[in-house]
Amino acid sequence: MTQPPLTTYQQHHLRVTFEHHAAYLYRPMVKASEAHVVMLAERDLIPAESAARMLRGLVTLRDDQPETFTYDGSVEDVYYTVEKRLAAACGIPTSELNVQLARSRNDLDAGVFRMVLRDQLLRVLAAIGDAGAELLDRADRYADVVVVGYTHRRPAQPTSIGHVLAGYAEALAGQAAAYASLLAEMNRSPLGSCAFAGTDLDIDPARLAELLGFDELVVNSYEAVVGADHLMRTAALNAQSLATGARLARTFMDWLSWEWVRTPEEFTQGSSIMPQKRNPVVLEHLVSMAGATAADAASVYNNVSAAWWEDSNNATTDVQVRLWESNDRAYRFFALLGGLFQRLEPLRPPTNEAIVATGATTTAAADALTRHGVPFRAAHSLVGRLFRAGAPSTWTDAGVREAAEGAGTGALSDGAVRDLVAAALRPELVLGRAQADGPGEAAVRAQVVQIRSTLDNALAGAAALRHRLADADKMLAAAVAERAAQ
Repeated sequence: MTQPPLTTYQQHHLRVTFEHHAAYLYRPMVKASEAHVVMLAERDLIPAESAARMLRGLVTLRDDQPETFTYDGSVEDVYYTVEKRLAAACGIPTSELNVQLARSRNDLDAGVFRMVLRDQLLRVLAAIGDAGAELLDRADRYADVVVVGYTHRRPAQPTSIGHVLAGYAEALAGQAAAYASLLAEMNRSPLGSCAFAGTDLDIDPARLAELLGFDELVVNSYEAVVGADHLMRTAALNAQSLATGARLARTFMDWLSWEWVRTPEEFTQGSSIMPQKRNPVVLEHLVSMAGATAADAASVYNNVSAAWWEDSNNATTDVQVRLWESNDRAYRFFALLGGLFQRLEPLRPPTNEAIVATGATTTAAADALTRHGVPFRAAHSLVGRLFRAGAPSTWTDAGVREAAEGAGTGALSDGAVRDLVAAALRPELVLGRAQADGPGEAAVRAQVVQIRSTLDNALAGAAALRHRLADADKMLAAAVAERAAQ
């Protein structure tokens, strides 16, 4: 039978939505339906024969390839596609199906959306873990490589490659903990809420949750269907995490330009006209990816805020593609960063002379004077006067004393002059700094240990969730096989 032409609404919305959604939603809808039928049968809400027939049909649907489905207008969406194909697999009309008993498209969508996002977020967190492990290895390895730290795009103070990388690693570990927390929020089941008010039938939502790997139930059935905070939190966390990573990418652009670090060949593109050039455009792509993720977050927030506090496509269905693309982009972003970190190594870090010439050591020089009783502001003024007269490499004991007299600082002891000049000329002294959070070599390596612990804790929670999901899959498969054989 030939289908009539698509209506305008079907052509320009339902078809497009179906093509976006089928590959993501069909398989988890089949799995959720298996669990639902098992639960209905266990509660004696449907005949055993009907349950067995539907489960056998659902098992055949596991082999479907929803990526190849074509929207023909015969059904409205993926939800009804599952029902249509199940009826065909069972050899019965849809009117004889019980698969939707005590279930609404509302709670099924809400549950399946969580299942899809759960899997994606686990993948993102795994990529963060891999990137973090590589980053921490590099931070530890290069804790003794001195470079210039910048503020407001101007040379500021000496630090080390390891200190900079450990700083980003701490941010990354915090983001990993946030993703782990989000996964805990995501892994709460809304199934059983039906349209939003539940049902008078004696269903078992906890059993559904168990079979599908959810750790607990959403407490309130209205919130279960209507709530979108977990959706907004996903979009916001991706935007936050990629924005921070993009800042590091911008810093790497400078480091590569200055040849402080080596440009990994496989992350570059050649010039179409200049044979000597290899362009590290992956860093530009990372920045662009962060911008797109921020736009996705803005779209999600705008749609959710436009919805009523009730079931609404604005706050649920219509934001899914933005979330799926955001999660996929976040995964690729951290996979790219991890690959970069793995190949990151110094090339030509700045020499001591180059660091000194920038004036980056002058704060340490002023601090050296304060250890000899000179007030900080006076020390700051004196060192500023010295630097304006010439780079630290030109300073002499006599010149320092003369500048001190001109600045009204008073006579300096031999020790004060010696310490000031040493601090100004030896940026590598920063590697001996004892402050626990600072760039001292030992301090950075201790930071790496602590940050790795934070990262490992977040990853351990995710690993435990993966095991629980695998166990739930086995439990569901066994329950389906048992009931289907009856």
